[in-house]
Amino acid sequence: MYKVLNKERLAPGIFLMDVAAPLVARKAEPGQFIILRVYDMGERIPLTIADYDREKGTVTIVFQVVGKTTKLLSELDEGDCILDFAGPMGKPSEFDGLRRVLAVGGGVGVAPLYPQVRKMHDMGIDVDVIIGAKSKDYLILVDKMRPYCTNLYIATDDGSEGFHGFVSDVLKKLVEEDGERYDRVIAIGPLIMMKVVSEMTKRYDLPTIVSMNPIMMDGTGMCGACRVKVGDVTLHACVDGPDFDGHLVDFDEAMRRQSFYKDEERLAMQMLEQEEGGQCQCH
Repeated sequence: MYKVLNKERLAPGIFLMDVAAPLVARKAEPGQFIILRVYDMGERIPLTIADYDREKGTVTIVFQVVGKTTKLLSELDEGDCILDFAGPMGKPSEFDGLRRVLAVGGGVGVAPLYPQVRKMHDMGIDVDVIIGAKSKDYLILVDKMRPYCTNLYIATDDGSEGFHGFVSDVLKKLVEEDGERYDRVIAIGPLIMMKVVSEMTKRYDLPTIVSMNPIMMDGTGMCGACRVKVGDVTLHACVDGPDFDGHLVDFDEAMRRQSFYKDEERLAMQMLEQEEGGQCQCH
């Protein structure tokens, strides 16, 4: 059992939790993830590590309520426990040889981007950051990110904060209009965002790394559920990733696979809401 030590609401439907997991914290590195299970009959879901503290033995996760498991997770309070919290899994992000990086985070993708930016800062790498959200109410970790980047740019879809537009619009301005030069772009966020950014940076011949979080089951590479097509090769996000070359990822296939179980997810959420409302119609 893994105790929830701290819980914060970062934005509507988006929560941060600090979890007591000393063995995971001891080995965790930026870019890696955990797989958790809220209760014994629950599903296993992957969440990228948003922070870790080796001395305190804590791991931070940030998640958005999108289905039954994240809904149940959001209902836990400080002092409650998560049944399973396995990790760290996946390969740590690599930053050797970099001098200047542009890190792009969209929505909840800002959370796993944070430890990467902090690690690069500690390595002496110059990092500019673009944070995007649909409105200012959904911006997360801006103040936490600020001390570790050289320049911080904000973009909102509705223009309520920062640049009125998408993160890709800011990227285009920096590279095409301002003439900024980077060794690498790191993009984490919705698949469509990472696809657009990768297509743009490919035209610039600018190396780009994306973090893939597909449907995942065992997390050991045996089930094949998390397969990702990268160039002519099929890889597994759990053991080969989650970081991949954004110019080689088949995002269209990834988006199709992401939608496979939408009906089942919707049904599970409806049944949970009926149970919580005391109106369960299950037989």
